[in-house]
Amino acid sequence: MTEFQDEYTGTEEVPDALVLDLEQLDRYLSTRIAGYSGPVSATKFKGGQSNPTYLLQAESGKYVLRRKPPGKLLPSAHAIDREYRLYEALHPAGFPVPRPYVYCDDAGIVGTEFFVVEFIEGRIFFDPSIPGVRPADRAAIFDDANRWIARIHASDYGELGLGDLGKGEGYAARNLKRWSDQYRAAEIEYNADMHWLMENLAIQVPSDGPVRLVHGDFGLHNLVIHPKEPRVTGILDWEMATLGDPFVDFAHHLRPWWVDQDEQGNVATLKGLDLAELGIPSQNDYLRQYIERMDLTELPHARYYLAYAQFRFAAMVQGILKRRLDGTAANRRSAHRQQTVTNAAASARRVLEG
Repeated sequence: MTEFQDEYTGTEEVPDALVLDLEQLDRYLSTRIAGYSGPVSATKFKGGQSNPTYLLQAESGKYVLRRKPPGKLLPSAHAIDREYRLYEALHPAGFPVPRPYVYCDDAGIVGTEFFVVEFIEGRIFFDPSIPGVRPADRAAIFDDANRWIARIHASDYGELGLGDLGKGEGYAARNLKRWSDQYRAAEIEYNADMHWLMENLAIQVPSDGPVRLVHGDFGLHNLVIHPKEPRVTGILDWEMATLGDPFVDFAHHLRPWWVDQDEQGNVATLKGLDLAELGIPSQNDYLRQYIERMDLTELPHARYYLAYAQFRFAAMVQGILKRRLDGTAANRRSAHRQQTVTNAAASARRVLEG
């Protein structure tokens, strides 16, 4: 699906609803970022649904600005302050995240709260089949992604200064309630499978797994790959990061293997592809790599976690659709449609029912 990759790669002119006051922004940055010099121009990254993200080009170099979208927002969504805190904690510890420069909670500068971080040169693949890359390099990219999610889950969050990032215990149940509430707030058309899942996932929620640092939306679409080498140089979009169950996080990361093909909705997936020919591991092989790196023998409650991940994906997509309907979507070209929610909910129910 190179069309999908092309559709979401690069930048575009900033739409009228998201235009920045560049003169005011330039004055602000000149007093907050060491070595900064303007003037500054801005284009908007095509990818990204939750928070509008811009490429800033100034006399002193390139930067990335990420802001909350304007308008009425769903409760607890768009936590860019949390994302910035993660960059502040992880960058000095050697994790491949952008260098943080400034967080601004004054909505008077660009219209909403925002932050500015380093721009990392590289490639972002919105199509998980990684078009235009040799099979050996695809294998290396997936292996490095696997290595980094395992490293995140194995990290000592206390040493990173993130001990108060989340409640930890009860994460699966709490996370389920959060996404259930957000789904109900965003529901456009009644979906019986989603309501069945909200009830039955709550009944079957497993006892607490280990408490670890979790990313919340770890995937190729949030990884910067070196411009020429098959390795991760940036991990982005930490707004949903918290302390919780790493198996919830990893099951969500497996999305490219289980999300249904949807040509009309232009949803990129690995389903139906010859993975061996592409150099991409099967879901089982990729899962085994993670299990070994985490020093486990199996992924406990795998069926529940996979069903929950699909439910969560459906709820996330529903939020995007609602923002698009309300005119607050960061990306007006959203590939998702209501059928995406329907497909994911039906698949999740089949998995949970066994």
